[in-house]
Amino acid sequence: MKFEDYRISEDIKKNIKDLGFKKPTDIQYKAIPPILRGEDVLAIAQTGTGKTAAFAIPIIHLIDQQKSSGSAKGIQALVLVPTRELAIQITDAFEVIGNNTKVTTNAVYGGVEQDPQINNLKDGTDVLVATPGRMFDLINQKYIDLTYLKVLILDEADHMLDMGFIHDIKKIVKKLPLQRQSLFFSATMPPEIIELSRAIVGNPQKITIKPEQATAEKVEQAVFFVEKANKSKLLLHLLENNEPQSTLVFSRTKHGADKIVKFLAKSSIKAEAIHGNKSQGARQRALGNFKSSDTYVLVATDIAARGIDVDNLALVVN
Repeated sequence: MKFEDYRISEDIKKNIKDLGFKKPTDIQYKAIPPILRGEDVLAIAQTGTGKTAAFAIPIIHLIDQQKSSGSAKGIQALVLVPTRELAIQITDAFEVIGNNTKVTTNAVYGGVEQDPQINNLKDGTDVLVATPGRMFDLINQKYIDLTYLKVLILDEADHMLDMGFIHDIKKIVKKLPLQRQSLFFSATMPPEIIELSRAIVGNPQKITIKPEQATAEKVEQAVFFVEKANKSKLLLHLLENNEPQSTLVFSRTKHGADKIVKFLAKSSIKAEAIHGNKSQGARQRALGNFKSSDTYVLVATDIAARGIDVDNLALVVN
């Protein structure tokens, strides 16, 4: 099946074609039809399977239709995500896929001043992408009205749980209309996530996408057995001997990420870190520098790495 076979607007089809998408991924193939029919969906799918487009394409089409008929007002869809980077990435995806449609998208997330986000909301928005903490703050301040909401999308639900957002999510859900469509996406389904899904989705269409393989075919893997005290020296050795153009290093802790950056700086290797203690501005600058090759080593904690989308990575070090 090809995207042109779906009953979606020609503008969306053109935008999908411009993105270079020819046929849907497994999650898109299985999720788009029930979402277009207004059904609830519970999907187990890994990051990188194309799930953002799986919900963005049908949601944009449905809202665009409603706006064309004059039946849509207020925030129509809410996308809850665990990190600022993912909020920005999903907002960008909605804007690209929804280009030349009537659908508007805005994001609210912590780590930055709330006033610019509030001003954007005052201009009106159809799709709101939000991290739970900032979202709950703005609801309490009466800046967000969810009276007319038709669709709730919960993305990366298991990471929401890891980051302690589950109570905020439950409070937000209580403020939503009972009559709504709910879409629930998670890479794993531990008991807590199963319980949360039952509270959010009624009788959903269940979709499970198993990874075809653990890693991409072209990825070469290596394991190094090294004492903890020598890990930084090994990293330096890998960087100096392989001269990769772009390297993403994962650190278990925020403090560890900062230590790696300082260690590499002593050897004249420019590196930057992104983690939860960094301001949103600092995180965006670091990611921007990495994408533009001004910095070729980016050190990230696992949770901060949610939403990082970088082409042509040469080396990943865990």
